[in-house]
Amino acid sequence: MARMFEVREKPDMVERALLVRFLFDAREEDEAEALLQELAELVGTLGIGVADTVLARSREMHKKFLCGTGKAAEIVELARAHECDCIVIDNGLAPSQQREWEKLADLCVIDREEVILDIFAKRARTREARLQVELARMQYALPRLARMWGHLDREGGSGGGQGGGAARGMGEKQIEVDRRLANVRIDRCKRELETVRKQRKTRRKEREKTETPHASIVGYTNAGKSTLLNTLSGAGVMAKNMLFATLDTTTRRIELPDGQPLLLTDTVGFVRNLPHRLVEAFKATLEEAVLADFLIHVLDASSPEIDRLHETTLEVLGELGAGEKPVITVLNKIDRVDDADRLARLTRDFPDAIHASAFHGDGLEEILRACSAKLSGRVRRRAYRIPQARGEFLNLLHTEAKVLTLDYDQSDVLVTAVVPAAIHGRLSEFAREPEESPTPARTP
Repeated sequence: MARMFEVREKPDMVERALLVRFLFDAREEDEAEALLQELAELVGTLGIGVADTVLARSREMHKKFLCGTGKAAEIVELARAHECDCIVIDNGLAPSQQREWEKLADLCVIDREEVILDIFAKRARTREARLQVELARMQYALPRLARMWGHLDREGGSGGGQGGGAARGMGEKQIEVDRRLANVRIDRCKRELETVRKQRKTRRKEREKTETPHASIVGYTNAGKSTLLNTLSGAGVMAKNMLFATLDTTTRRIELPDGQPLLLTDTVGFVRNLPHRLVEAFKATLEEAVLADFLIHVLDASSPEIDRLHETTLEVLGELGAGEKPVITVLNKIDRVDDADRLARLTRDFPDAIHASAFHGDGLEEILRACSAKLSGRVRRRAYRIPQARGEFLNLLHTEAKVLTLDYDQSDVLVTAVVPAAIHGRLSEFAREPEESPTPARTP
């Protein structure tokens, strides 16, 4: 794993890591253990081997290392004994604390936020996602520039071609040059991101003109959201058993059982202690959840932490302003739940949830019916008699509605269709009773 923020190219690669979480309140031990396990999954996602994990207890939080000096020295010795080239601390580290740890250990020392940022940097595919990740990484790394290279405090004596492509003024330190370069990149990234967001807003307005309903699939990372979208729509979205497999939203159009079209969007997964700067950076991506007509909340039924994962997702949705959206809850991976007591508890705790296995295709029809129910007020079954000369209205039905039956009576076309309320008014002059028998054609 390349170290953060390539102001300068850094040669060190991380292969073995010691994971540490500091516990300051014994009442939070279970949650701390769960977070440490999650950190191991995050680090594993980067392809880094985990040599050992340590839950380090401390009576109070210290300014220099979070823990006392003696405890910090013990952790460093353990890392050396395991021949680690990195220490990953699950608690957030201030820039000064990160510098003190690296000075003590003479090893790469990073925190949970840097791990998540590196994962995001590897997975982003679209221009918007890459810009969002770049901005978040630069904002994170800017106050940490001083820890990266010892030469950064050297002064430059001229404005020649030194300083990594940027001229240094008389007496200007290298770290000042790099900070200036970093701020230029941050400003440029913000401008480009704003341009991309405007383009995204334009595309959304075009989509909204069709008044096609929209649902977003949300949930904790690795809950099976992309697999569900793939199975429902046949979309070729990357779906792997890893954290943050999806960083770019993918929208696909599907057809519900009542014939109504639905736009279905896969979103980035949530995680506990998601860095706030990432919530901010990904707002343009996550706002799909805010703008959706309803949400499909996917939970991993096999996870022992399902209650906490459920709460985490709801908290993030609340931060985004989507906390009051109608929700369809899906207990995915239900095929992995073998224990009858656990299954009964899940049924009790999530009484309205749909039991499903996106991988095997179980429960999908029930999910689609639930989507139809959420939008039941938007469509009606209608019958029309449309003169063949008015082909534009037949085209409208074929593109915006679900045609159920189609027959001909002289120069008229008899159509029965499931029609969105948005277009029914445009067809009202051709409405007929469904049981109407063929009669001589009306004059257009």
